[in-house]
Amino acid sequence: MNFDKLNGIIPAIIQDARTSKILMLGFMNPEALEKTRREGLVTFYSRTRKRLWTKGEESGNYLHVADILEDCDNDTLLVKAQPDGPVCHTGSDTCFDEENRNDLAFIGYLQDLIERRKSEMPGGSYTTSLFKGGINKIAQKVGEEAVELVIEAKDSNDDLFLNEAADLLYHMLVLLSAKGYHIQDVAGVLEARHK
Repeated sequence: MNFDKLNGIIPAIIQDARTSKILMLGFMNPEALEKTRREGLVTFYSRTRKRLWTKGEESGNYLHVADILEDCDNDTLLVKAQPDGPVCHTGSDTCFDEENRNDLAFIGYLQDLIERRKSEMPGGSYTTSLFKGGINKIAQKVGEEAVELVIEAKDSNDDLFLNEAADLLYHMLVLLSAKGYHIQDVAGVLEARHK
């Protein structure tokens, strides 16, 4: 990293690894970056206090590092992290006063979790039992959930309808994984159709 451009520090953009929301901007010197990588908690260099500080050391709202990316000029970092709570000192989710939510990003997270279940096959997991049942069993579950969704669509119980929709989506994600695909593959087909 080129720390010389800004007299020994570089900007570090902090992004939520799950929601993709920008949480905050801080600065790191070489020691802060090394400590962040070593301990897995985002650590900055405070320009006012002239010392290192780990985000959350006072509030308990730590930022757990998921990935660190360097920009093309090697003078800025994008740190993907998982926050323990609100990031801003004001109590806001982000330092830009945004709610840290992206419900659609959770679907990608869930697909990744399903992929991990498929590769690790932990005991006691419903997802593992589906994979052990094979492609025919998974496809059958998708069909069952689709029928249950159609039935609930005809009634007026919104909670049941949404729960059946969630069941269908979950089982479809498992089926995609079993077939070697990801939800992004389906999104790509829809995007191509839109063009």
